[in-house]
Amino acid sequence: MTENTDVIAADAPAEDSPTLDQLEKEGDIAADYIEEFLDICDLDGDIDIDARNGRAYLSVQATDADNLRLLSKPETVNALQELTRLAVQNKTGSFSRLILDIGGSRDARQAELASLVARAIERIEGGAAEASLPAMSSYERKLVHDLVSEHGYVSESKGEGRDRHTVISAS
Repeated sequence: MTENTDVIAADAPAEDSPTLDQLEKEGDIAADYIEEFLDICDLDGDIDIDARNGRAYLSVQATDADNLRLLSKPETVNALQELTRLAVQNKTGSFSRLILDIGGSRDARQAELASLVARAIERIEGGAAEASLPAMSSYERKLVHDLVSEHGYVSESKGEGRDRHTVISAS
């Protein structure tokens, strides 16, 4: 079995990036899907749509934080994000890289990832040649690559499928 590795450049342009109009269309389709889902669940939420970095972003917030508590769990957000991507793909015929945030779940996860990266860098500064992080999604690995780069270190993704993870080193 061949190990697949790649080094991610934070500012590398994406090939075949969708246009702003395509991203806005993705966002609208996704918002309709999520709105219908919330209605079925009898939950209230405000949906914000944004397009940046070649992706459509959907954020669902509620004035009552408990209203979205169950939906904001990381596994639930990831599952709902995949269903939403499929709904968008079904309508557009194109793969969607949409990012869904429910009740601030992405910000909370980014803070967790920042903590993981800080601990890994401490291990490297303590003499370790490299530090491996647990397997995570491509989006989370991208966030990690960006965080690592901001600290002046190098990272690469290693492994395949669900075992794909990030390895951090000094150079």
